[in-house]
Amino acid sequence: MKLKPLGDRVVVQPLTEAETTKSGIILPDTVDKEKKAEGTIVAIGDGEKIQKLNLKERDKVLFGKYAGEEVKVDEIEYKILSDEDVLAIIE
Repeated sequence: MKLKPLGDRVVVQPLTEAETTKSGIILPDTVDKEKKAEGTIVAIGDGEKIQKLNLKERDKVLFGKYAGEEVKVDEIEYKILSDEDVLAIIE
C-alpha cells in the first residue's frame, strides 16, 4: 500500500453493502441511512492515542458514516480516520 497514516490516524477500507428492503427493493449506497459504517483497517499510524487502542491491520471496525476523509488510491476507496472516529472493533 502506498498510503501511510500519520499520528493518531488509521486507514480503513470501507465495506460496501447494498441494503434490500422487505419488498425486495435494493437501496444503493447513496440513500441516506443512519447506520454506522463498517470497514477493515489496512494501515495504522504511530501516534500514542492510536497505539493505546490496540488496533491491528485486518481488524474490522465500526465508525461514523460521515467520519474521516475519503481518499482514492489505485482506484480503491479508503477512509482516513482519527482515533476518535473508530467506535468499536467487530470480533
